[in-house]
Amino acid sequence: MSGSEENTQSTKRVLRISQLDALELNKALEQLLWSQFTQCFHGFQPGLLAHFEPEVKAFLWLFLWRFTIYSKNATVGQSVLNIQYKNDCSPTLKYQPPSKNQKLWYAVCTIGGRWLEERCYDLFRNRHLASFGKAKQCMNFVVGFLKLGELMNFLIFLQKGKFATLTERLLGIHSVFCKPQDMRKVGFEYMNRELLWHGFAEFLIFLLPLINIQKLKAKLSSWCVPLTGAAGSDSTLGSSGKECALCGEWPTMPHTIGCEHVFCYYCVKSSFLFDMYFTCPKCGTEVHSVQPLKSGIEMSEVNAL
Repeated sequence: MSGSEENTQSTKRVLRISQLDALELNKALEQLLWSQFTQCFHGFQPGLLAHFEPEVKAFLWLFLWRFTIYSKNATVGQSVLNIQYKNDCSPTLKYQPPSKNQKLWYAVCTIGGRWLEERCYDLFRNRHLASFGKAKQCMNFVVGFLKLGELMNFLIFLQKGKFATLTERLLGIHSVFCKPQDMRKVGFEYMNRELLWHGFAEFLIFLLPLINIQKLKAKLSSWCVPLTGAAGSDSTLGSSGKECALCGEWPTMPHTIGCEHVFCYYCVKSSFLFDMYFTCPKCGTEVHSVQPLKSGIEMSEVNAL
């Protein structure tokens, strides 16, 4: 019985990463909503919303709170991850949604707190009186104290896995799954195979730029010439001038590199620029100079055809 109860509790427990993902999704949604809202005033006078920015943001977050936490007991990020808030102060083990007071205090702590911080900073920004200086110091002390509390709460959350924010801990609400979750089963064979292929792909990506493909093709073709082209080679420049030794087509602007084979100018020039140690793919002769084919030999070939 105890083992089954532990299994059910483990399936109902929300992972820490899921709770943090929900918080990040909430921040992304708020940024997207604010950017879309400011684009509506793109054609108006610049700085129109600057004086009322904290109030406008508070109104938007209040509107978002009304149709998420107040009505569905979950934020947008939690709804995406199948999570919702539960009243931790309830004595029963069954699911109890947060009370109305908890939801209202949630809005006061999150929306009201951010509005108060932004408005106070905006108010004290250009004030240099002594009274405002003291109020600003008090405000900075309160904000620093709250940040320290959030840090301590986050460290406790990493250890316990409950109450991801200080507001949740103070109000007594925590995240639970909307529907029962099955135990996660991870196939390590698939993961190992994916890691192996991923490492092999990274190795190839690192290795391929170091391989001279053009030179490798030339070497392979030179090795295959004695097997496939020995019967047709006449060791004369005229007979080999009917086709380019690289592309196999009729040579355009025929050039030679000092051997009996003929190349297109663009083929041999691009190969030589790509590889300064370029050799003839037919006989392996190194390139000493790229010279145009003599017109007499070229015309004799044309007449022979």
